[in-house]
Amino acid sequence: MPRNLDMTALRSFVAVAESGGVTKAAGFLHLTQSAVSMQLKRLEESLNLDLFDRSGRSIAMTAAGEQLLSYARRMLALNDEIFNRLTAHEYEGEITLGVPHDIVYPNIPTVLRRFNTEYPRVKVQLISSFTRRLKDQFARGEVDIILTTEEGLDQGGETLATLPLVWVGAPEGTAYKQRPLRLAYEHNCIFRQGVQKALDAQGINWEMAVESDSTRTIEATVSADLAVHTMIEGTEPKHFERIQHGGSLPSLTSMNINLYRSALDEGPMISDLAQFLRASYQSASVAAGMTTTLPVDLRV
Repeated sequence: MPRNLDMTALRSFVAVAESGGVTKAAGFLHLTQSAVSMQLKRLEESLNLDLFDRSGRSIAMTAAGEQLLSYARRMLALNDEIFNRLTAHEYEGEITLGVPHDIVYPNIPTVLRRFNTEYPRVKVQLISSFTRRLKDQFARGEVDIILTTEEGLDQGGETLATLPLVWVGAPEGTAYKQRPLRLAYEHNCIFRQGVQKALDAQGINWEMAVESDSTRTIEATVSADLAVHTMIEGTEPKHFERIQHGGSLPSLTSMNINLYRSALDEGPMISDLAQFLRASYQSASVAAGMTTTLPVDLRV
């Protein structure tokens, strides 16, 4: 006899796994913590499987839980696509999203795909530029929602993640050993001044090998092992390699990835896009810091 999975329970299961805890998942789903816990328990009972290992101080996903997570994500995506393609035609229009070019990957494509599933008739115009330019455009009302990379946080914004800057160069490159150290940066890169100060403080001579408005120019120079560069951890392209310098280069500061959204539009489209961006960075943080181990507040 066929049995059916509870889509609501599956959604709670995925939300807990991606957010890192029942508390956050309950907030995302607009449910109480007890309701989410009950749904997880009901899901385990319906499958007659333990999805979490509760034997230790922290709770880890079982092998069955990890396997279910992959299936559940696909089932929910298909469910949402069917529902929205057939019923969600009331929302039309265009949203402009601004993102610094160096953090477009890996998060933004996933966010855009998810938003398109929820709002198939809404066009998202993606603008990729530098933080300073994006903030100027946002202040003029030309962009609805922006992400920025900056050390602080301006009024009206929220910080989605705080990540360290790392030194990057060519795979198996040696440019980082040269003195003066050859740097490659865009003219408007917000990182370069702080990096130069850190080098000065450590007494390392440096020179600008390349200054350009083209990201491709910087990438080509660095991947050719003619200079080094800095990027936010986790955003390095495949043709760059994180430099294991063993202290020969200074440690670098951490940067905030901030979100600013227009206060003029309180409709669900911008709110949902902002929520998808939040969830993307929260999910990435969980994946980077937890692997398959989940926090204690997952106990159900």
